[in-house]
Amino acid sequence: MPHPQAKIHRMFELVEPIATVTFSEVPNEAFLALGMRNYWDGYFAGRAAPLGLAPAEVVHAVFYNFADGEVARHIPWVWGKITPQEAIAARERSSATALRQMIGELADSPGLVRVGDLATRAALSAPTEGRVLYAGLRALAVPQEPVARLWHAATLLREHRGDGHNAALVAHGIGGIEAHALFAVSLGMRAEEFGRIHHLPKARLAAVVDGLRDRGLVDAAGGITDVGRAIRERIETLTDELAAPAYDLLSADELDELTAGLEPFAAAVAAVDA
Repeated sequence: MPHPQAKIHRMFELVEPIATVTFSEVPNEAFLALGMRNYWDGYFAGRAAPLGLAPAEVVHAVFYNFADGEVARHIPWVWGKITPQEAIAARERSSATALRQMIGELADSPGLVRVGDLATRAALSAPTEGRVLYAGLRALAVPQEPVARLWHAATLLREHRGDGHNAALVAHGIGGIEAHALFAVSLGMRAEEFGRIHHLPKARLAAVVDGLRDRGLVDAAGGITDVGRAIRERIETLTDELAAPAYDLLSADELDELTAGLEPFAAAVAAVDA
């Protein structure tokens, strides 16, 4: 029997903070030490490395939610400084260090190995078809050190879900920048106030919002409409449905055990972020 959707979504909430330690200061400093010019050089080098020497056009397509030209400012420049293999190693090492610092004494807790094993079983069990970034990560060796192993499993599960999320956006005709803008207005913000896209030219963002308005997703005042909210809900529901196969291998009891086991680690990371 499939696991309830609420439990699949709960896994997303727990996996996300653990995986995204890779975007924190310790990994950033590690990439700067390797010759990267700024945060985004390290971001693209680390996250795109499992794709190999893929051109900017491919990375742009896989990542989906960056504006035209943003990827090309970093790919392939970063590969003139380091190799994808070096980026993979630096990302794993520094992410494990960051996670270890954030979870403190939990890094030595007896339950860490069991949680990592369950998460890894799930993370390696999902189908790779149509999941380009997930497939690239699946091809990497699984770390044996427990903290690094937990981070790696969380990253696999996050990017598996992310590949599915992009497919859901495509299926509903929502582009990457549109997705950010629609999310921003759903929060009662203007698109130009939203951190992920606030740096883009105002005319570009205005055109995106105008396009959403023409489709009935945003109203005249710049707020989200009932239609826009319904599309966002359908996308999130489909994203959870597409993420579910990663957990099919686990029994109901094992998924509950994994959920309970991840909670203190995710909470510890969230507390640091707060």
